[in-house]
Amino acid sequence: MLTSDDVDDFAQRLDQATLEAQAVTQLTTTKAFSLAEAYTIQRAGIALRKLRGDELVGLKMGLTSRAKMVQMKVEVPIYGHLTRSMILEDGGTVLRASHIHPRVEPEIAFLLAKDLEGPVTPAQALAAVDCCCCALELIDSRFENFQFTLQDVVADNASSSRFVLGSRVRPRDTDTGNLGMVMTKNGVVVETGSSAAIYEHPARSLAALANQLVSLGEQLKAGMIVMTGGATAAMALSPGDRARVDVDGLGSAELFVV
Repeated sequence: MLTSDDVDDFAQRLDQATLEAQAVTQLTTTKAFSLAEAYTIQRAGIALRKLRGDELVGLKMGLTSRAKMVQMKVEVPIYGHLTRSMILEDGGTVLRASHIHPRVEPEIAFLLAKDLEGPVTPAQALAAVDCCCCALELIDSRFENFQFTLQDVVADNASSSRFVLGSRVRPRDTDTGNLGMVMTKNGVVVETGSSAAIYEHPARSLAALANQLVSLGEQLKAGMIVMTGGATAAMALSPGDRARVDVDGLGSAELFVV
């Protein structure tokens, strides 16, 4: 079991890696820890950000595709926290030098109109949604060579870095269950997929998140953003790249790397 000093040390190690954009070795090579302890480290890292004045704005889901779940040997997705400093305006710029090995994924995001507490079904989860958006998530593992165990990636806030939200659409106007998604780099198609790859339906991902938080006595709050998970493989980014996602019925979102 980890001590409180272990948790603080690991959280500070990852926080410093993020601030300095310098990769570190996997935490689990220093000392093994459980998935529950990994989430404790994750929350300690978010607490450090809050001490600097950052603010929690939502949560994100990871490992929502069947292939990734099999690869990481999990039966439910993992999650991380989103803070205000992670928000990037649509069409905004990202500094490559501020990241270690940035990659981008196309996603569907939900903005909540009211509190959402599990256990809930996907339909009940959708009833709490104010609007949905196409989105891009910039992920950036803090570990060397983008290599990690399940516990490492959870401790590292599920590789969260930045995210972009496109225009907002009411959920009653668009069924997000099987929307075509195209991700391009500099105008060239790199990945195509469907929102059905996001845990079979983005609403199912949202419900799963609410249900996972139950054991912690937590719930999603009105106004929160929920990123539901990547719909395709992640795309590596370099200076000069413009990444864009186009989603049927939801429009587009993009970012530029300098």
